[in-house]
Amino acid sequence: MYIKVKNKLEASLFFSALWLVLAFYLALPWANDLSNMVTPAVAWFIVAGLALVPGVAMSFIIAALIFDHRPEYNVPVILPDISILIAAYNEEEYVEQTLESICVQNYPGHVEIIVVDDGSEDNTYRVVSEFLAKVDNDIKPLQMEKNSGKANALNFGLEHTSYETIVTIDADTLLHNKALENLVSNLVAGPENTAAVAGTVLAHNSRKNLITRMQEWDYFHGIAVIKRIQSLFQGTLVAQGAFSAYNKQAVKDSGGWPDTVGEDIVLTWGLQEKGYRIGYAENAFVFTNVPDTYGNFFRQRKRWSRGLMEAFKHHSKLISEIRLNTFFIWLNVTFPYIDFVYLFVFIPGLIAAIFFQFYAVVGLMTVLLLPLALLINWIIYFKQRKIFKENGLHIRHNIAGFTLYLLGYQAIMAPACVFGYLSEFFHMRKSW
Repeated sequence: MYIKVKNKLEASLFFSALWLVLAFYLALPWANDLSNMVTPAVAWFIVAGLALVPGVAMSFIIAALIFDHRPEYNVPVILPDISILIAAYNEEEYVEQTLESICVQNYPGHVEIIVVDDGSEDNTYRVVSEFLAKVDNDIKPLQMEKNSGKANALNFGLEHTSYETIVTIDADTLLHNKALENLVSNLVAGPENTAAVAGTVLAHNSRKNLITRMQEWDYFHGIAVIKRIQSLFQGTLVAQGAFSAYNKQAVKDSGGWPDTVGEDIVLTWGLQEKGYRIGYAENAFVFTNVPDTYGNFFRQRKRWSRGLMEAFKHHSKLISEIRLNTFFIWLNVTFPYIDFVYLFVFIPGLIAAIFFQFYAVVGLMTVLLLPLALLINWIIYFKQRKIFKENGLHIRHNIAGFTLYLLGYQAIMAPACVFGYLSEFFHMRKSW
């Protein structure tokens, strides 16, 4: 039975509202106990940040996943010629593998590859030039005089593109065999106002250590499901630079990639502000090398969080405009609040509960979120497994990574996120 997107949104909001009413009722004794130690306002500030707001988000996602039956876009008989943009900075180790994975794509159209070496201090430009001499492909290596940031490198490459369909790929990203075809098909066959489509990015080096094992589940479960639900309500919030397709004219109308830390999210929000739709291709897979040390992970998530703040700064108008995906815009507004409460209240409260049997902060209500989290992960697992199977992929066994992802991932991510928010607030130095 066909259900309109608007009705799916209403049903998901209704379900999350019911959860909020129940959670509020159950949280009353907890809030009253906290009020004896702090003021009632501070007590509810803690309760809302630890249980109510995260619970609303999780209950909404559960309902939306149940209603999520995505349209299947058949590959058009004729797909457009495309220009691929790769901005590379010190990528001599990976860029050749990325180019090889592009060249073996059986894309039914001409593929122009533009590699912009953004003032690398290694041999990135030489590696690309030598690869060009070995293959019969349309590859254009460009070199900038000095490192000027990813946004400027992409805009420089954009001026050298020949076609109206642009695909961005990170220089350390490997494409699945039909990644280009499936990604561009979603752009071409999607609704008329579709300006960009985000692909599905997965962890390539997930077996390296526990940090990468946890990120495998983040990309597979967390990031993928959020994009899935956002696209269900016609507004994916990030067409990530690692693998996305764009309408060239729409990008130019929005001023290109802005010179910000989060150039991809700021551009995406700019496209939405102009009324464009941003899609998501759940069957267009690429595999990227995720950070394999906590230091690199911290810097990456700091950039992502700072990029979110930049998006709000440049496109605050989206907060007040009612759209199908407005719930996610508002949810993003709460991220700094949730991360702050988690880092400075939940973590100390958890330590107090474990070592000192003090349960005023971390108690029954926070434990009640675990069933919601498990239910979300169970639904996501089976939906993702179906997509993987249809595309000849399988889910690797990674129980240790999943356990740590479920129980401890937020603990290592929250400090980076909070630092990212503060970096933008205090106008700290920006870097790629």
